[in-house]
Amino acid sequence: MYLATSRSFLFSRKMAQCHCRWRRVLLCLCCAPCVLVGSLCVYITLAVCYGMTTSTGLSSSAPILPESFIAPGLTRNDYLAPHPTNSFWDPKPHGGALWNRLQLPIDRHYNPILMPKSSKEHNDHLDTNNNNANYLRLSLPTLNAGFSEIGNLTSQMDDFQELPLQMQMFVDSMHFRDYHVLIEPAKLCGRGLKKGQGPLLLLAIKTQGLNFENRQAIRQTWGWAGWVAGATGKGGMVRRIFLLGKNHAEPHVNISELLQLESRQYRDILQWDFHDSFFNLTLKDVLLWDWLSTHCPLARFVFKGDDDVLLRTPALLDYLREQTIQSGGPGSEGMKGFMVGDVIRAAVPNRVNSTKYFIPDSFYKGLYPPYGGGGGVVYSGELALRLKRISRRVHLYPIDDVYVGMCLHRLGVHPIHHPAFLTFDFPKKERVEQCAYHTILLIHKRSPAQVMKLWSEIMTNQTECRNTILRMEKEKKNTLLIDPFSMKDNKGQELLMDPWDSSGN
Repeated sequence: MYLATSRSFLFSRKMAQCHCRWRRVLLCLCCAPCVLVGSLCVYITLAVCYGMTTSTGLSSSAPILPESFIAPGLTRNDYLAPHPTNSFWDPKPHGGALWNRLQLPIDRHYNPILMPKSSKEHNDHLDTNNNNANYLRLSLPTLNAGFSEIGNLTSQMDDFQELPLQMQMFVDSMHFRDYHVLIEPAKLCGRGLKKGQGPLLLLAIKTQGLNFENRQAIRQTWGWAGWVAGATGKGGMVRRIFLLGKNHAEPHVNISELLQLESRQYRDILQWDFHDSFFNLTLKDVLLWDWLSTHCPLARFVFKGDDDVLLRTPALLDYLREQTIQSGGPGSEGMKGFMVGDVIRAAVPNRVNSTKYFIPDSFYKGLYPPYGGGGGVVYSGELALRLKRISRRVHLYPIDDVYVGMCLHRLGVHPIHHPAFLTFDFPKKERVEQCAYHTILLIHKRSPAQVMKLWSEIMTNQTECRNTILRMEKEKKNTLLIDPFSMKDNKGQELLMDPWDSSGN
């Protein structure tokens, strides 16, 4: 009996403990939501009270704005930020200028932000050697549309009839760029070279039909075609070509027949069927790039210059070989964007309507991109092919050097400035030095007689001046800043030439 009583007591105790445990669990389950809800209510109450207190404090000092608030323009109110007087968005970014108006939709079409797909496809194409004309026509719908829009320019330029004649002629024909070849050399870049090779340097010289003396001086001096030894290095194969349009010569002179004879004799004439004028010099660049892509695509470097310059070709060959090695060799990224010359930056259009460089506001507005000016520049063969392709989406511009700069800008290429390319002649102190001409690669504005004389002196002084180095930009103060209207530089020295003249014609 005692055993039964003990078992009953233990059982009752266990049941009591179980009931107590379950009561605690149920109590927790019931109280937890209440605690959370209560905490949330306290937080909301405090937040509302704080917001009402802050609003009440501000309302006593800040002005009450009307329902419809319009910024009055520039304001000095202590509680409002200044507002612009005009809209920040220019509804007329081209300023009404014809070239800007035609170019704007093309640039927008290939803008990597506005049109990422079109931009990527076009940039991929620019980095290849695909010269398929059908591909170009299909990939450039905006450019073709832009060209067709230039039909009646008289109605698009209010001051068209007041413009100088050369400007009118350019505007009338600026949408044409495909001209027939009248004279061209046969196998210019194939003679004397192994299959699959091109010349180290192609000299492409802009000239006019009557400038026979200039061409002869070049042929007998710095424009020698064939193997040319470097000033210190081994040199390389050089080819020469003269670029011409058609001239309206004097009645008693038959330029066409004379050019045909000259071409048969020297095989270096490349002539197209367009009017050869100052504003049409841009066509020589564009048509040269087209011609190179077909007839001389393997040229390592191209010199594009005027027929009134003196070029130290042997020293240039040494310089180009050094640059090729430093950039990583032919085909490297450095060579794809290589251009060197006298680079002009932040230039502006000439608004003096009495000069041949006059560009009216109605045609172009804005600064010029960096470009190689003076008598000539040198660029890689790879860049020449890229310029050919990018030029299909840049409208022609009357100043040839500026147009090349516009194409470089759209390729993202920055030309290299080198002080050995002299556009505005030597400073006076350097001019009298015996080895002055051994410090330069190019100098502009030399007559045929001067070219012959200077070349002879350079060859004679080779031994004495063999240790002379090229001009380098040592100090910022030595950089000449040109004032084109006073004909003086920043040192007060008079210039020997017109600084606006970058064509040589």
